[in-house]
Amino acid sequence: MFKKILIANRGEIALRIIRACRELGVKTVAVHSEVDARALHVRFADEAVCIGPAAAARSYLHIPAIISAAEITGADAIHPGYGFLSENAEFARLCAKCKVTFIGPTPEAMRAWGDKVTARGNAEKYGLPLLPGSQVLTGPDHAESEAARIGFPIILKASGGGGGRGMRVVRKAGEVGSNYLQATREAEAGFKNPDVFMEKYVEKPRHIEFQVLADQHGGIWTLGERECSLQRRHQKVIEEAPSPAMTAEKRQEMGQIIRKAIGETGYTSLGTLEFIMDEVGQLYFLEMNTRVQVEHPVTEMVTGLDLVALQIRAAAGEKLELPDTRPWSFRGHAIECRVNAEDPKTFAPWPGLITEYFPPGGAGVRVDSGVYGGWRVPAEYDSLLAKVIVHAPTRAEAITRMRRALDEFIVSGIRTNLAMHKKLLDDPEVIAGEMTTRTVERVIAQG
Repeated sequence: MFKKILIANRGEIALRIIRACRELGVKTVAVHSEVDARALHVRFADEAVCIGPAAAARSYLHIPAIISAAEITGADAIHPGYGFLSENAEFARLCAKCKVTFIGPTPEAMRAWGDKVTARGNAEKYGLPLLPGSQVLTGPDHAESEAARIGFPIILKASGGGGGRGMRVVRKAGEVGSNYLQATREAEAGFKNPDVFMEKYVEKPRHIEFQVLADQHGGIWTLGERECSLQRRHQKVIEEAPSPAMTAEKRQEMGQIIRKAIGETGYTSLGTLEFIMDEVGQLYFLEMNTRVQVEHPVTEMVTGLDLVALQIRAAAGEKLELPDTRPWSFRGHAIECRVNAEDPKTFAPWPGLITEYFPPGGAGVRVDSGVYGGWRVPAEYDSLLAKVIVHAPTRAEAITRMRRALDEFIVSGIRTNLAMHKKLLDDPEVIAGEMTTRTVERVIAQG
């Protein structure tokens, strides 16, 4: 096991990693920007190093500063969390070069699955179902011809990233070229990679993802799926496990295909394979995230596993021995709500001073958060304040428990999206488990 892990992240995920390390008996190093000097992850880590000013490009994304901090403090591993450098293969390569273990997959595996076009090739090779699509498009004319071949509507996607940047839905000929140019500009600005490809567009899909874990000794586990259809502008809002749309037979079938694909490519560590489900229940591979996900707690709640600790143990070379995680051994139902600092009407980020902060508690309620009363939410980073996770024997009970937890949550001084979560959990489509990726926008439009 590692002696000391540097956490190349901030906020709730940095605290989550610190907690896992403490239970493993591992010392931790927090890195922070100047604006995060009083952040909770800095206060709870064993050591802390300031790595630059508030701008992420000069702190949390500044690779030389992070590796230097690891060398100065004697850290023998770096955990990247999610976001920032978590899927940066060059960062993983430099860690190895400096003899610091990157807690995640190898740079080669990250490249094989991290690029969406390459990942589509892997999916096709190993039998994962795919929507009709293209390779990287070479220009507007190529985009027009591929759209005609695939058939409208189509969606343009950035090869090197996600989160909605570089995405364009096109429904008719003649509009592909201009949308292609806009998508490439967004992709270049967001990911420093202008490559764009296209896929057939599903009008009312569900978004379902499968959690995988692999060690360095050939052990590969699929730990069920998460329902992530409740999204706004391609950003997840509420997640749950298991998906109300998934059958035990489909779960078992997909698990076998996924384990084969992961094993054949030599992938180790945590990973998440994302799929869309069409109106008739068919799944299609979208992409793979080669890191821990924001929504990993719902899988932890229904499996009883500490995914972050398992990720660390796998990176340290341990042979993992997991309990029975077959679908019929999952425990109840879990739901997660992402509470953000944002205007409840415009959804614009709302940084500022938190004057009062009281998170919910009680049976079956977990809150992962990196803020506190008296903390000033900075404008430079993601607006996530907290993740409220609940667990209950049934989905209906979990919804009831989440409503109670949200009613208890007090945040003053800034604005939040708590009201939106309450509205979603009262929506008949959500209650029936029939939501799609269009549900959130519909509920918002209804006021």
